Amino acid sequence: MARLLFLGASTSQVPAIAYVRGVGHEVIAVDGDPNAVGFRVADRGEAVDFADVERVAALGRRSGVDGVLAISSDRAVHPAAAVARMLGLPGIDPDVALRMTDKAAMRRRLEEQGLPQPVSMLVHRPGELGAALAAAGLPAVVKPADSGGQRGVFRVDTAEEAAGALGEALAVSRSGRALVESFLDGVELNGIVVVRSGSPTVLTLSDRLRPAGAGFAVGWAHRYPSSLPRETLDEAARVAAEAVVGLGLHDGIGFPQLIADARSGVNVVEVAARIPAGQMADLVRHATGIELFDVALAFALGQEVLDNALAPRFDRPVAIRFLTAAPGLLPLGTVRAVGGLHDVRNAPGVVDAGLYFDVGEQLRPVQVDADRRGYIVATGRSGDDALRLADAASTRLNVTVESS
Repeated sequence: MARLLFLGASTSQVPAIAYVRGVGHEVIAVDGDPNAVGFRVADRGEAVDFADVERVAALGRRSGVDGVLAISSDRAVHPAAAVARMLGLPGIDPDVALRMTDKAAMRRRLEEQGLPQPVSMLVHRPGELGAALAAAGLPAVVKPADSGGQRGVFRVDTAEEAAGALGEALAVSRSGRALVESFLDGVELNGIVVVRSGSPTVLTLSDRLRPAGAGFAVGWAHRYPSSLPRETLDEAARVAAEAVVGLGLHDGIGFPQLIADARSGVNVVEVAARIPAGQMADLVRHATGIELFDVALAFALGQEVLDNALAPRFDRPVAIRFLTAAPGLLPLGTVRAVGGLHDVRNAPGVVDAGLYFDVGEQLRPVQVDADRRGYIVATGRSGDDALRLADAASTRLNVTVESS
């Protein structure tokens, strides 16, 4: 049995914590929220902000941990790398972790590597916006340089909209920086790439479907296999692998997000060095039989990731539909009652379903990832069929609200 230090204990970390404990390891979870839900699942919870790497490392040293994990939290990736380095444990190089969490540094490195990406300009203050828009054009995307969960991300169609969005993006950024980028309209892809000794293996490429409106950047459905033609997917796989390795990941799990655009080809949107949130580990498991949590564990403990750990045991269509309020099916308001989850789980094609909310919580329109309030995983004859079955199952959920 190994003892693992988990950085982050929010809802998105709960499945990984439960899995690691389920396979016989001990979990110490660290989170700045003293009421973090993951504390109830871990062997031990410590209310420590994981950004305080000195304090977290001291905790890890006292506890005799064997590995450090950051799963489904972009903010935890660099602290985890720093803590692992301080404890002499396996982990991502801290410089690489910073490059793969700071979007401005990421853009610079991708440009040095000659990889395709949107036109992008770093902005520190409103006076720089005009030049950025001249470079990126309209429509554009305005986003913080160092935030996650789609917080502070906007599509803008006018200079006036851009000015308002910039203020919000700068406010969300921990370093007071934002990016203004050209908007690419195409099919967005989520990739999962495992790198061993600098050699990448692309496990899956799936369509990331998004709603219209303010939540345009939120993935509210995944579809596997992708709807794109084989030659486009081959190009996407090449770009995904080159982006992850080009950013310096030598051993670990990469999460490239790409857009396939008819005019500009396949472009890199962002690349993370972690198992992503949004049930992506579920998608890989149900589509291929590969367990990403086992892969992450092996890396954290310095164990070899064998070929058979990355070999698909099957290949089947899978879709994940996230349950959201407007423009989704969930009602807006304060939840008074929830029912029907059992019926959802027993609907045709459904292999898993869960909720991220309970009575008393507020359901709001989709703007950020946190507005995804549940999920349904389904399989079918094709990716489209699986998505249809997931959507049909969602109608079995009964949520009563008190309108605000």
